[in-house]
Amino acid sequence: MKTLKPLTRPRSLHISVQERLRGYIADNGLRPGEPLPPEAFFAQQLGVGRNSVREAIKALESIGIVETRRGVGVFVKEFSFQPLLDNLAYGLGSGLRDIEELREIRRVLEIGLIGKTVQLIPDEDVAELRATTERMRQHALRGNSFPDEDQKFHQLLFRCQNNRMLNSLLEIFWLAFYKASDFANLANSDPMATYRDHHEIVEAVAARDADKARMRLDEHYQGIMQVIDNNRNTSPSGGEDKQ
Repeated sequence: MKTLKPLTRPRSLHISVQERLRGYIADNGLRPGEPLPPEAFFAQQLGVGRNSVREAIKALESIGIVETRRGVGVFVKEFSFQPLLDNLAYGLGSGLRDIEELREIRRVLEIGLIGKTVQLIPDEDVAELRATTERMRQHALRGNSFPDEDQKFHQLLFRCQNNRMLNSLLEIFWLAFYKASDFANLANSDPMATYRDHHEIVEAVAARDADKARMRLDEHYQGIMQVIDNNRNTSPSGGEDKQ
């Protein structure tokens, strides 16, 4: 087993210990579920106090690299986007640039991959999408927004691709966009138009028409920005954005 060299730079000790622990995991090829040596081992190898090792482990745990099992030890954790999901949406502002960039990322991802959905999507997923858009219609008839159905719709649209990383990225950008724009609380003068956008996407997918599905998705994202622009222009602050 490869060992560690003592630290030679006292500066940024906390960060240096983290880097050495990450290097230890990579150099020894530790896989998810495998244990790390105890704190005393790292403290001795690195020539630092156990508190420094403990703090470094806590930091690595916060970003999902390791996990502590109480009374058992510290283990390499399976990769997950969850720490990014938990933090990205809250690290963004509500400025126009943030919102437009998030919308563009979502738009490019979905338009670029909808063709594969058109090829793969089974009838049961189409039926579930139609049921979801029907719930959107019911909300729209009452003049209400439907963020839960919106999120479910976009998850269902790409579920057939069985791509966990794609699903996680779409969720990240959906949550971040909703947080940055406060979209769920924006006034939508025409929720029926938002429902129809989703309905037309489903019908294009059901017809196995990839070009039309791309066009409908693009129109949908234009409509999203229009809702945001309308609210910005009617805001008490006179529509100025935080940059």
